[in-house]
Amino acid sequence: MKKMYHFLLVMLLCSFTTNTYAQTEGMLTGTVADEKDAGIGFANVAVLDAATQAVVTGAIADMDGNFKIKTPARGSYLLKINSLGYVTFQTPVFEVSGTAMVKDFGKLKLGSDAQVLKEVTVQALRPTIVNEADKMVVSVEGTALATGSTAYEVLEKSPGVWVDQDGNITLNGKGGVQILLNGKPSYLSGKDLQNLLQGMSAENLKDLEIITNPSSKYDAEGTSGIININLKKNEQFGLNGGVYAGYQYNQLHTYTTGGNVNLKNGKWNTSVNADFSRRSRFRDIETERVVNSNTGKKSLTQDGREEGYRVSPTLRFATDYDLNEKHSVGIVANLQYSENTNSFGTRGFLRDMDAANDTLILSRTNADGTYYNSTINLHYTGKLGATGSALSADVDYATISNDDATNMVHSYKRINSDEPGFTNLFGTENPTNYNIYSAKTDFATQLSEKSKLELGAKISHVISDNELNFYEINDGVRTKDLGRSSHFIFTEDILAGYINFSTSFGEKWKLQTGLRAEQTFAEGDAKTLNKITDRSYLNFFPSVFVQQQVSENYQIGYKYSRRISRPYYGHLNPFVFYIDPNTLATGNPYLKPQYTNSFELTQMFKQTYNLVLGYDVTKDFIGEVPVYYREKNQTVFERRNMDDFTNIEATLVAPVRVLPGKWEMNNNLNLGYHHFTVKVRDVTETTEQFNFTAQSSHNVSLPKGMRLEVTGTYQGPGVYGLFEFQDQWWIDAGLKRSFLDDKLTMTMNVTDIFKSRQLKLNTMIDGNSNKIEQYHGMRSVRLHLRYNFNKGKAFESKKRNVNLEELNRTGN
Repeated sequence: MKKMYHFLLVMLLCSFTTNTYAQTEGMLTGTVADEKDAGIGFANVAVLDAATQAVVTGAIADMDGNFKIKTPARGSYLLKINSLGYVTFQTPVFEVSGTAMVKDFGKLKLGSDAQVLKEVTVQALRPTIVNEADKMVVSVEGTALATGSTAYEVLEKSPGVWVDQDGNITLNGKGGVQILLNGKPSYLSGKDLQNLLQGMSAENLKDLEIITNPSSKYDAEGTSGIININLKKNEQFGLNGGVYAGYQYNQLHTYTTGGNVNLKNGKWNTSVNADFSRRSRFRDIETERVVNSNTGKKSLTQDGREEGYRVSPTLRFATDYDLNEKHSVGIVANLQYSENTNSFGTRGFLRDMDAANDTLILSRTNADGTYYNSTINLHYTGKLGATGSALSADVDYATISNDDATNMVHSYKRINSDEPGFTNLFGTENPTNYNIYSAKTDFATQLSEKSKLELGAKISHVISDNELNFYEINDGVRTKDLGRSSHFIFTEDILAGYINFSTSFGEKWKLQTGLRAEQTFAEGDAKTLNKITDRSYLNFFPSVFVQQQVSENYQIGYKYSRRISRPYYGHLNPFVFYIDPNTLATGNPYLKPQYTNSFELTQMFKQTYNLVLGYDVTKDFIGEVPVYYREKNQTVFERRNMDDFTNIEATLVAPVRVLPGKWEMNNNLNLGYHHFTVKVRDVTETTEQFNFTAQSSHNVSLPKGMRLEVTGTYQGPGVYGLFEFQDQWWIDAGLKRSFLDDKLTMTMNVTDIFKSRQLKLNTMIDGNSNKIEQYHGMRSVRLHLRYNFNKGKAFESKKRNVNLEELNRTGN
């Protein structure tokens, strides 16, 4: 009852505010479209006095061709519309009875100006960048970058975006980025997200919205920001799509194939995307651990090799039905299945002060698993009246399951002894299930020509069921070890509501401000330990964005927001995961959320160069801490809340046209200071480091339609949590060529040409050191072919704008 009471209060607030602002002053509205009913973005719409032809008022249409103009005084008027590449259009004269009058002109179609189009040739190698009050928009559609590239390649070349060898994404030096597709979560992270984006053609992209400080309309979850990948409008009536296939070699073999089909018929708009891949991966690793045990110093050195592959079919289905011109309903379903096989073998030497105790340890872990991810979204969108008000509603359901099983063999042999060694055999079963339910509604209305109000509410319910069964194997008989087996169920309910207001002051200033409230009820039930953790908390998340147009060539943005990062559900599990006899990992049911206050100053010069200065303070930062326990001679990697994390960043985006249209490069520079503190056994441990990262991407047009891309990256030494990492660098290159009137595109890439992308980590805690060096097989050769087909007239595919962040926290 308490939860329902909070939710009803939120909905009552939204309903009250909606009714309060539903009545607005008169507006002239409509949509500027071309001959194929596609919206013409940024067309000029002027209101002329019918008698004198003088301009009385006007506006610029948005990117979809929609315009809203405050109704002028009583009189006779006409609309005059013009846009580059189209014949100027005028409406018949219409009468205005007063400023409260509302008139919807519907679709106003402009004819193509064939003469102008013949004289204009547009060729762009790099995307254009537009700064808005709360985000940066990187336009991809129509650029050479979109031809033959994947969505993943576009993402990793975007301003301030960095992608590591595990597919993890950072934005302006900060991790934990949420990736949305058409405003909807991708439901994936790490390698799974990387695989999805690598199979998606950049030709389907319209733009990227880089939101470093999300407004209150977005979930407060995620401390580093959001990247929204908008798919471009489907402009083909009837049937269109594409098929692709790829091969990659990096000592192992990877194959991918798939395609997409779009069909528009009457009021129905349907698309299907399918992908099938067999992806291989490997890792070479060396570790050195020196600890102060009860009997003196001990060291453990290991070298190992991990190999695995994943066979994964995926399917995405989406359809929308237009009830009429203003209302539509639809469904989106995502299905993913994969079978995983992995083998990890290590050779280690355990030494102490006595050479007679030196021990050779051989370990091998074989793992097999299956993974299911099914999500379904039901949605409604509608326009209310003629004032530009909009209402949307979404219901989401997701079920995710992992079923992993491992077999471990550990052999021990004294190096300086003739005594026979011995072998331990273990096995584990780790089934994991998530069920996520979510419903949300959003309302937006135009209060005036310059002001907009947005309201919304959301409720979500999550059940996470995790089990670990540990077995000892003797003479082929598996015996369950109850002391190392466990069962953990976590439930969470979040009730949220927000209000967001935006306006402009004159021609120089724009303001957007909002407040989001989130009430969380969470319970963790460690059934094996008979322990229950119950937590309830209410948080408020304000956001303020101010944009100043200093001059035509100089913009400044001032941004502040408060965000939260709740622990991954898996990190709350109090399981003890057995890695090897001397290494364990465990979750922590007492983890608290981390909170970040973020301040930013963004500057744009000549609509081209961007400088972002940021300052973040995170309380209770969640990190991994390796702790050595002398009595058991084991190192346990534990999840803990650190005392604080301070982050100071400066990011510069500086594109340069060496030879316009022929050779262009995009340069990203990031300078940061990171400071972490955590208390381990009553001793405060601190890590801090200035870090410099630079990336330069070159895009060169070659004869016969070929295109060369070369990217060089340097990452200086830095820290993350209590881990210090050394510098690394790498160079990637690729050639692209299109055939058959650009329907067929062939791409060949070589990554990490000099095999220099080596990851080296080190941490020193309580006099105990851990060093790790590993290489993830980044040097590879990749060949990719894509063929596009189309047939029909232009039409528009609707874009979803919903968010379900709970899926991101499953870590899948």
